[in-house]
Amino acid sequence: MIPKTLRRGMFLSPLLALLAGCNTVVLNPSGDIAKQQAQLIIVSVVLMLLIIVPVFVLIIWFAHKYRASNTEAEYDPEWDHSTKLELVIWGAPLLIIIVLGLVTWISTHKLDPYRPLDRIAEGRPIPASAKPLVVEAVAMDWKWLFIYPEQGIATVNELVVPVDVPLRFKVSATSVMNAFYVPELAGMVYGMPGMEITLNAVQNKPVQSVGFSSNYSGAGYSDMRFAYLGVPQGDFDAWVQKVKTGGEAKLDRANYLTLEKPSIKEPVHRYAAVDEDLYHRILNRCVADGDVCQDKMMNDDAKKAREMRLARYAPQQAAATRLAQANGEVCTTPNDPVKKK
Repeated sequence: MIPKTLRRGMFLSPLLALLAGCNTVVLNPSGDIAKQQAQLIIVSVVLMLLIIVPVFVLIIWFAHKYRASNTEAEYDPEWDHSTKLELVIWGAPLLIIIVLGLVTWISTHKLDPYRPLDRIAEGRPIPASAKPLVVEAVAMDWKWLFIYPEQGIATVNELVVPVDVPLRFKVSATSVMNAFYVPELAGMVYGMPGMEITLNAVQNKPVQSVGFSSNYSGAGYSDMRFAYLGVPQGDFDAWVQKVKTGGEAKLDRANYLTLEKPSIKEPVHRYAAVDEDLYHRILNRCVADGDVCQDKMMNDDAKKAREMRLARYAPQQAAATRLAQANGEVCTTPNDPVKKK
């Protein structure tokens, strides 16, 4: 007869087989930023296991040693304190928390998404002549729009980047908050309407993967995915040229307003050209005719505030000017006459 414990293990074996085939891209990415973040996860887990593992080992050891059937175990009902034990119980976690805090502080600054890259990969600094490839990513309902301003093209639900080239993403959204996340490339950043988030990253190996929104945003959230391809520079240039010659009509303001309407499982679109100021209008929420751009509105408000401030103090300034021009005697104190020159 098969023991009960063994039967339970056999029951769980299919689950273990499935887990063995899991995609471990988060811990084995192909982008340098994502790789550093994976190392941070591993270091943090190991540091926490330094406490968790001994605790579980001691639980089993105490349960075994002081079991009721073990009559040889020492029995000391008057015991209530041990300085050595207190030092271990409080000192070890404190040291681990200090190390975790130090690691967090360093990595928070080093892996800040706004911080320009200082290397292509470990041991490979960025050449002085290297120029980041700018990609403007817009989260829509429920699809992703990618604008390549320097190349003059745009795509929907497809992101293609060259290998070993610094990438600078400018992430925004049209209606609700979404999280831009490519596990192969870097950690997620949030895109919000009327705001721009910057993400600096680099892809180190050719790869064909997927990116998605990792923040719930409505009915089509689960299908809000896009194809992600890392290709050599030559293949990227050829892809750009292919989009320019064989892509759809220009993504102007009218076509964008049609694209902006909510849709689920939107197919890939490639636009041969794009309005130069389209992303600026998306960011400032003024794509439609008649809408005032937020940056212009804020500049106008700031100008009005300055004018009101000047108008408020104008009489005082005029009086001071007339007084200075009077060339008379002004007394600052009863016994201290001052002659204006």
